[in-house]
Formats: sequence, structure tokens, C-alpha cells
Amino acid sequence: PQLVEPEGDAPEDRFADIRQVLSGLTPRERLLMVAERMFADEGLAACSVRAITAAAQVNLASLHYHFGSKEGLLEAIFAARAKPIADERMRMLAECRKGPGRPPLLEQILTAFLLPALTLGMEPRFGGPAFARLRARLGTEPEKVHQRILSKAFDESSKAFMAALQAALPDLPPADVAWRFHFLLGTMVYTMAYSGRIRSLTDACDPSDQRAALTQLIPFLVAGFRAPSVPESAQPLDFGAGS
Repeated sequence: PQLVEPEGDAPEDRFADIRQVLSGLTPRERLLMVAERMFADEGLAACSVRAITAAAQVNLASLHYHFGSKEGLLEAIFAARAKPIADERMRMLAECRKGPGRPPLLEQILTAFLLPALTLGMEPRFGGPAFARLRARLGTEPEKVHQRILSKAFDESSKAFMAALQAALPDLPPADVAWRFHFLLGTMVYTMAYSGRIRSLTDACDPSDQRAALTQLIPFLVAGFRAPSVPESAQPLDFGAGS
């Protein structure tokens, strides 16, 4: 397909490394690939429709024709990227069971949830680091935007995993399971986004090594899920008490 030259002053080409790939894609595919990077780096609000179409070298009408709006474009990115992750999670969850020679059920469930995100989700053909950053960035978007998109992409699989975790931890109240699943999501998203923060503090670990991260993450989360239930009357420590 023929590329459309951007109007006006062309911005610095941040897509030089994939420009050759983009030239062989359809306008719809170019919009998806370019917008994924731009949304991940700048957020939805900071990216204008004109900037996206200029970077993708398509006309404005093409974006509106294929996606309707920026929000529609973002939803399409998530629909394409999230489905393989959710499908693989459900496949692995179906294989989780107790039995001789098998790992504990909780470890199996957590691995089934995290492994697709930290391996499959990081492959370039499924968005790689750009989608990981976008997933983290989405949490900063207005709630009505990110709730709708994440619900469409992950609610079905996430609810199945919450039910499996509750079944594996029958003595843990549902509220505790929900809180710990909430913390699981936060830990996963931060690990996927790879901010590089830990590298400025120590060279003892490389968080870009997703397999190593998973090896450390599973026992960390298992300890959290297996911790005793938190009493309803519990309060955070008050370091000012008695001073």
C-alpha cells in the first residue's frame, strides 16, 4: 500500500526502526502498530488523532473509518493483544489439578496466570514491551476508559482465576482473595512494564529477564496468598502512637 506523506512539518521519526515493516502493512495495521507505541509512551490524552495519522502516514479519514475514534483504536489494540494472553491463561488453568508428582495447586494457578503475560505477552508479535508499557499506562487513564477496555479484554479469564484461587484457598475469606488478586495484578503490571527503577539501585537482578522474574515472583505471591486472613478489625501500624 502507498504511504500518505504527513502534512506540514514532519515530526522526528520515532518509528525509524520499524518504518520498513510499516511500509508493507495496510493502513489499519499501521495505525495499530504506531498508536500502540504512542499510547504507551504518551498516554491517550496526549496523542492527537492528527499526530497518530501523521506517524502512521495515513489520512485522517482512515482512522475514523477503521476505528471511529482514538478510544476505538485503543480498544482494537487491546482486543488484538489481550486475546492470545487470555486464551493461553484459560488453557493452562484447565490443566491445573492436584495429583501425585504435581506442584501445589496454588503455584500452578499463579503460574498459569502470570506465564502468558510475562512470556507470550512480551513477544514482539504480540506487542512486546510496547504493549506491556501500554497495559501499565492504561491504569492512569480515566476510569471509564480503562475499566471498559480491561473488562472486555480480561474480565472473563480474571474471574475464572479468582474462582480457582478461592477454591485452592477455601479457608481464606473472599475479601482477602480479592485484595490479594488486586496486589497480584499490580505486581504483574509493574514487572511487565519494566521501569528500570531497580537497576538504578542495584545490579543484583535484571528485571528484563522475564523467566527469572517469574521464578522469583511465584514464591513471593504464594507467601502472600497463604498468609493468614486479615481480621476485619486490623488497622495499619501507627508509628505515631505513644509518642
